[in-house]
Amino acid sequence: MAPEAARPANRRAMATILLTVVLDLVGFGLVIPLLAFYVESFGASPERVTMLMAGFSLAQFVFAPIWGQLSDRIGRRPVLVVSIGLTSLFLALFASAQSLGALFLFRVLHGVATANISTAQACMADLSTREERARAMGMIGAAFGLGFTVGPALGGGLSPDGFLLIRLLPWLEQSGFEGLAAQIGGMGLSLPIWVAAGLSAINFLLALWLLPETRWSQADAEAAAPRRLNLLAIATAMRDPRLGLMILLTFVQVFAFAMTESTFTLFAEHVHGLKAAQVGELFGIVGVVGIVVQGGLIRPLLRRYGEAPLIPAGLGLLALAVALLPAAPEGAALMAVFALMAVGQGVATPSISGLISRSAAADDQGLILGSAQSAGALARAFGPLLGGVLFQRVAFGAPFWVSAALLGGGALLSVEATARAARGAGRGPTG
Repeated sequence: MAPEAARPANRRAMATILLTVVLDLVGFGLVIPLLAFYVESFGASPERVTMLMAGFSLAQFVFAPIWGQLSDRIGRRPVLVVSIGLTSLFLALFASAQSLGALFLFRVLHGVATANISTAQACMADLSTREERARAMGMIGAAFGLGFTVGPALGGGLSPDGFLLIRLLPWLEQSGFEGLAAQIGGMGLSLPIWVAAGLSAINFLLALWLLPETRWSQADAEAAAPRRLNLLAIATAMRDPRLGLMILLTFVQVFAFAMTESTFTLFAEHVHGLKAAQVGELFGIVGVVGIVVQGGLIRPLLRRYGEAPLIPAGLGLLALAVALLPAAPEGAALMAVFALMAVGQGVATPSISGLISRSAAADDQGLILGSAQSAGALARAFGPLLGGVLFQRVAFGAPFWVSAALLGGGALLSVEATARAARGAGRGPTG
């Protein structure tokens, strides 16, 4: 049965896939605010903390195409069900680890398991026509935004002194569950990780019960699945005179932001004395503002101004916010800087993606867009490594200064990059 013949069934299938993606990302986001605190409790240096973050991203970069190609051969459903089940297992092992080496092993394996987003995207592509595909991918993006908003806030709330935990424990004690309250209170920083593992276990059961197979045939799978790329493909796309600079710009933006994101928790702990609960609130602000910008503001802005002026504006705002971050005092000022950072990111990211897609020739869409995504994945792997080195060996504020400089340079680069992309819009490769 072809996808076009089963619209209601397709909508139900899409809803199920989006639910599994949201639950997956909420579980991932739960761990974000406390990760640095948890790893440091094993005696890890800041450099080791960011190495662990980089290992997770590198595992995702390597295994995303592997999961995707496997789903082309054996089907989407078994790949998603198995990867979600492994996510729950590796989170539980991460929460129960007794050594720093075990933490590294299970965090990397967790990255392997959660590298299934390409399979979820392939599912959505299977269920949509070519004309509907951009909207389907946008729905995956919205699921990302929801997961990254709810997850960090929930993770911070369940951390020691978190707003949820300080209400839950007295309620359990008053209800006669003193033993359970003591057990939960004794989990410390591992509690949100256990909750994430439990959420993934629920997600596994839902996927096992509800998730349909969407790959109709091998021919349909090959037509629907995004092209899966490697380093050679990135190098090939970089030589495109129309969009090579835009792919470089994607790498610079993601690298700089990943460096900031991976070291902020360390900075918040060592400089401001913040706890995981407070860090979770700050990351929650980024998620909420990001949803407002990307869900409501970016479309009218793009209609009025187009991508070309919004890209340097977004990168400039992001550079300003990151530069202010190490000097911002705790409280309202720090929250305002985080909100400004979310606005800059929310304006720049979809504008860059949109201009790349609009300017690439029809037969180059897979190559160019996939190369940009791969460049971003590499940046997420290596940005934290430099951030950790700068934080530990230079100064606590050094990752933010370097990140702001890179983003400022990116804003300047974007003027020429957007001009080239606009000049080459709609044409095939010229060299």
